[in-house]
Amino acid sequence: MSYTEELKQKIYAGGDITKSEALALVNEPLERLCAAADEIREKMCGNRFDMCTIVNGKCGRCSEDCRYCAQSVHYHTSCQEAYALLPTEKLLEGARYNREQGVLRYSIVTSGRCLSDEEVDRACESIREIRRQTDIEVCVSFGLLGEAQFRKIKEAGASRAHCNLESSRNYFPQVCTTHTYDEKIAALKAAERAGLSICSGGIIGLGETMEDRIDMVLTARELGVRSVPVNLLNPIAGTPYENNRILTNDEFCRVVAIFRFIIPDGDIRLAGGRGLLGDKGEKCFGSGANAAISGDMLTTHGITTAADITLVKKMGYEVRLYDF
Repeated sequence: MSYTEELKQKIYAGGDITKSEALALVNEPLERLCAAADEIREKMCGNRFDMCTIVNGKCGRCSEDCRYCAQSVHYHTSCQEAYALLPTEKLLEGARYNREQGVLRYSIVTSGRCLSDEEVDRACESIREIRRQTDIEVCVSFGLLGEAQFRKIKEAGASRAHCNLESSRNYFPQVCTTHTYDEKIAALKAAERAGLSICSGGIIGLGETMEDRIDMVLTARELGVRSVPVNLLNPIAGTPYENNRILTNDEFCRVVAIFRFIIPDGDIRLAGGRGLLGDKGEKCFGSGANAAISGDMLTTHGITTAADITLVKKMGYEVRLYDF
């Protein structure tokens, strides 16, 4: 029995793989690893596919120095657009459009360290109206909020809060210096206490090691995260990462497959940068990934919802909601 098969059977028996076991998967044959990850996905998750879209609800002029981001005031990039929190009618328009396209989950993402109390109240008005006029689920990515703010958001009708860890605790200071890893974890814990499910992953290709990637997802697992966005760095001119090498499809598939071994029953969600893959993520969707952010990203173009729905149906998936 191969090592990959041994770990797969351990997961089937209800066990969690350890850090050392996850690191050992780095050297396993890729095809065997990806096939086993897909088998784990099928056994633990069935054919469900969680598809969401995001809207740039507040753009630009971000005070944080995240070194991958086109919206940071610390860097000079081609992203010159900046606007305050979108009004309810614009957010509702986007929700209606995406629901008509077959999307079941709609995430409002805002730039900045966090929304102010006044902005949270305005966002809650929008969430209530979206939930009143559509049946689309609403997720939020509003930064480093506290429990009281998350409770307002939950009461307004949102179901999930997102805050990416981005990388491992060890590597995070190389990614951002204006807020800390512990502040991110505190926000996720506050959202969960408020009754929201939590979504957290990171970006692959920042210069981190495979150990950093594994540590990030192990931290997510410890926090109870079951929705894990996996972004492929899209190097933005003007940011410190503009010359980073883009990972190959095979390298990205190995990352996705290992993440499936770590969180076998969650949603491993392909996110930003998927358009850089020649097959738009198809191989990853056969290597353990079972969710995606569809449509455009915050400042870059994505893949149309229609194209994504066609692809995942061809692969035997069913787009449907699954709440953890």
